[in-house]
Amino acid sequence: MDALIYLETKRLLLRNHTINDLHSYHKLLSDKDTMYYLKDIETSTLEESKTNLINVIEDTFSNNRRKYFFRIKNKVTKAYIGEVGYTVTAFTPLGKLVDLGYFIYPKFWNKGYVTEAVKEVIRFAFVDNNVFRISAGCIKDNKGSERVMQKCGMIKEAEFKMKVWHEGKMRDRVSYRLLKNEWMLNCIK
Repeated sequence: MDALIYLETKRLLLRNHTINDLHSYHKLLSDKDTMYYLKDIETSTLEESKTNLINVIEDTFSNNRRKYFFRIKNKVTKAYIGEVGYTVTAFTPLGKLVDLGYFIYPKFWNKGYVTEAVKEVIRFAFVDNNVFRISAGCIKDNKGSERVMQKCGMIKEAEFKMKVWHEGKMRDRVSYRLLKNEWMLNCIK
């Protein structure tokens, strides 16, 4: 069983959730601008957000934990910035396979917070959590999200034409990956 996780970067604190996070968590998950590209996890009621949060918290104490989602907070201002983390999709003899995700309030975009948080989550995944492969992707129109993946050393694997229904039309999707050995090679450089 994993202990509660606290990660730190130069400007950020990342931590597991507690039930005390419910109202700020709901505000984020129900914010239309923040969740524009993530309609599948957007919530509209406090009860939906509570169910989501309880599932994440309960998974924290599971022997086969699958959800590693962290609250991003500014160290100085204590402002709640958003979320970063991953879901374990498979356990293999070589390590875990995970899908990475992140979203923050628009007022914090273009300040490097997501890149900083994702780099720390990648480090944690490969060094402390026996992750073998990280996958991530986004709608191609979401240039900021794709740029984060690139800045974090992820490698583009595919571009899928007309893959996702979003805002009334089919959209292209890009897919990235990072293997533990690829990340280690970049750390040595």
